[in-house]
Amino acid sequence: MILTEIPLEQVPGALATVRARLLPGSLARRVLDRVSATLELVPHGVDTPEHRRQAIELAHAFGIGTLDEAPQDAFSWDGRVIRTRSEAYVLIHEVAHWLVCPPERRHLIDFGLGAGPESGRPDEANAAIAVDKETQIEEEALSSLLGILWEAELGQPAILAFLEQNWLEGWERPACAENLVRNIELLRSRGLIRADGRPCAPETFAVKRARAV
Repeated sequence: MILTEIPLEQVPGALATVRARLLPGSLARRVLDRVSATLELVPHGVDTPEHRRQAIELAHAFGIGTLDEAPQDAFSWDGRVIRTRSEAYVLIHEVAHWLVCPPERRHLIDFGLGAGPESGRPDEANAAIAVDKETQIEEEALSSLLGILWEAELGQPAILAFLEQNWLEGWERPACAENLVRNIELLRSRGLIRADGRPCAPETFAVKRARAV
């Protein structure tokens, strides 16, 4: 849910303000530039059948199961599959949750974080919560940003999720840029994005996970 609506015509100025607060050549600036570049993709279509196909293929590339049902019929993630009758950015966001989530929690409904906004059985999802509030907030932020970077990687209009998920909230203040930097550094430290700001490919991710075990 967008906290403060930013008209699209004002977005370039907001992005420029945040960018000016990021160090030249920094990882954060490269990430912001990748997301910003997708603004030009918005007129070419949002949540198209091709976008959804790409999202499902991304899940399969990571070995994540999918099911052709609406999350309102049960859960977005039931511990085994992502339900795919949803918007492309939502599907990619669920893939990002799977990547961010420790393997020992992947079998839990909605990753043990509590009911997502599309879950049809929120009481069951909330009963499966297995983390504290701080972890919920952190993993939600990391999954949001990682999903946005995967949208950009797939040539989708990632800027819309960037806005909807409030990464430009308070763009006039330094705290906006600081929050972006902090979460980008966390993604990098966890091996989820590369030094150039692009998300790690499935084969790279698998190798890193194997080494960590």
